[in-house]
Amino acid sequence: MKVQVGDKVSFSKAVSEAELAAFVGLSGDDYEAHTDDDFMKNTAFGQRIVHGALLVGIMSAAGTRMIRVMKARGDTTTPVALGYDRMRFTAPVFIGDTITASYSVTDVDPDKSRSVAALELVNQNGATVAVANHIMKWLAP
Repeated sequence: MKVQVGDKVSFSKAVSEAELAAFVGLSGDDYEAHTDDDFMKNTAFGQRIVHGALLVGIMSAAGTRMIRVMKARGDTTTPVALGYDRMRFTAPVFIGDTITASYSVTDVDPDKSRSVAALELVNQNGATVAVANHIMKWLAP
């Protein structure tokens, strides 16, 4: 396990109409907040919003970037996600927004082969749209 406190990566992704539609199909979550322009135009949001669960996928992609950095350092473990703590969706994400996930390792426990990273997702305007702590287990070969 080569991960260290202070290790950081980021991942950016623009959320398209096609990706939102694909996520609706994949997840089965077809709530009008995500699928119906007319339904949403008179709400506080004024337009459709992206699923929070889709944002979790962006968080996961940032974790994958960290794994690749560790593999480049010669780490031979098999990392697996144990979950997310204190996840919050703090602002809406809309179709066309570009989301950047910043992943920063805040704690490493070599005895348990675990790391914790703070995740912050921001949109193209710099507004924080989601936060979480990601727990990773680094399994020995």
